[in-house]
Amino acid sequence: MARPRIFLSSTFYDLKHIRSSIENFIEELGYESILSEKGVIAYNPDLPLDESCYREAESADIFVLIIGGRYGSPISKSQKTVVKDFFQRYESITKMEYESASKRDIPIYILIEKSVYNEYETFKNNRDNSSIKYAHVDSINIFFLIEQILNQPRNNPIHTFERHQEIEAWLKEQWSGLFRDLLKRRSDKNQISSLSKQVSDLAEINTTLKRYLEEVVSKVSEVDAAKIIKEEDKRLKDKKKSNEFFADLIVNNLLSYDDISKENLENLYIESKSLEDFASRLELLSPRFRASQLLETWRRNPGIVVNINKGRNILNLSNLEFSDKQSKTKDKA
Repeated sequence: MARPRIFLSSTFYDLKHIRSSIENFIEELGYESILSEKGVIAYNPDLPLDESCYREAESADIFVLIIGGRYGSPISKSQKTVVKDFFQRYESITKMEYESASKRDIPIYILIEKSVYNEYETFKNNRDNSSIKYAHVDSINIFFLIEQILNQPRNNPIHTFERHQEIEAWLKEQWSGLFRDLLKRRSDKNQISSLSKQVSDLAEINTTLKRYLEEVVSKVSEVDAAKIIKEEDKRLKDKKKSNEFFADLIVNNLLSYDDISKENLENLYIESKSLEDFASRLELLSPRFRASQLLETWRRNPGIVVNINKGRNILNLSNLEFSDKQSKTKDKA
């Protein structure tokens, strides 16, 4: 029987005892552990050694990243120089293993030594201060790696630890939850399949009822019948569009706030003339939003703007843009 393959990524020399303990823990659960020192990685003679590690990370079922005080060796594609400067930026093998797994959307679990995470909090408040000496890390790149992980919108659960037993307890709890979720999804899938058949049956009934009603209405005067049918068709189309709009991801998320009503939210999308206008109106709807912060976030993450405009498109409205971009377009014209 195929066993789940767990890739364990970390620097080696400072964490070798923890790696050994976690390897035993994984094997005791009946899973297959993948560690570079274990000799199970198939190295391709035509590629650098680290490239084979990235390939194994991509093919694993679960990826576990342990972050300690060492950042690790540079990747093979970088210059073959010894990194001595604490502030020198470079890509490490461990970081690239993490990115390889992240791109494939493999379930990822991140464990960070508590002392390292505490120093990351210090780093956040002293990002531009190069005079500070950090006691628990050998490279500033560790902080940037942690920051990169925290900035991911999903698939980035983090747990801090001091002893390997804390790692094992947390992973056991997480994987039990993952297994339970998979079982629930299977059950939900069967229920959805059943509901889908019922919806299909209702659609057929609805079609039949519509034909009956049209036949009844046709007995009224021809002008009145055409008017009634036209009005009802429009009402159904508007209702369908409204349901689609409120099912949109961002629209649905905004509706979760108690101080935003459906009517106000729909007006927000319809009446806004630009992204700045949208942000200002949203701030008026709910005090929990700040227009300046929203605009700064949207400029850094264009994907959010795309999702906002999905709601506009459902309502057959044009995309919202930043007003400065609109001004430049007018100047060119």
